[in-house]
Amino acid sequence: MKILMPYLTGGINPQWTEYLPAMAESGADWIEVGIPFSDPTLDGATIQEASTAALANGTTPQTVLDGLAASPVPVVVSTYANLALRKGFCTQLKDAGATGLIVPDLPLEEAPALEQEAADAGIELALLVSPATPPERAREIAARSRGFVYAVSSMSTTGERDHLPASALELAARLQADCPVLLGFGISQPEHAAAAAQVADGVIVGAAIMRRVLGGASPAEVGAYVASLRAALDTR
Repeated sequence: MKILMPYLTGGINPQWTEYLPAMAESGADWIEVGIPFSDPTLDGATIQEASTAALANGTTPQTVLDGLAASPVPVVVSTYANLALRKGFCTQLKDAGATGLIVPDLPLEEAPALEQEAADAGIELALLVSPATPPERAREIAARSRGFVYAVSSMSTTGERDHLPASALELAARLQADCPVLLGFGISQPEHAAAAAQVADGVIVGAAIMRRVLGGASPAEVGAYVASLRAALDTR
């Protein structure tokens, strides 16, 4: 069975925790919850808008962590290095019930300290690899990733796309890892998920969900969209 991990910006609206069980009940295996950050360099316009809205709502890292208990499936927290490298951050994640961590702006060369802290706290640190990553470096990233390897579909920011680049499928197909390879960035339609599942162990879907939430979609409506992705993965 392929892994489906939808994304949600923590604190996007007052009822944001209600989306977590709705997505789980619709077939999400894991959920990525983003801690909003004021300078989200790797995020496209949609998730930047979501982060801005969450911060305007008074969202803090602690309020996001406090909401993770609402998820019936494992939660992977994503945030930027400014927050993740604070001493004790991984212990905070563990205490909040998170199982994993994504830090998209963390260079491999600067990862060892956080890798150790995460391992000590029982948090799985997932590293990112892109189509432009040299093969030897990609192998090292795959070997050092825990929980899963985040395969980025293209050299750009997050966001919806009309099609899944061939480079994304090639990357997922050539990655050899001891943990699942999940493909993200640009997967927004059920057919994208089905295509990705031919070569990857699962998919991560963010901007398409946040566009719906920003547009006022209810937890049930977001759940219906997640269910369409689940169906595509299961019938690939």
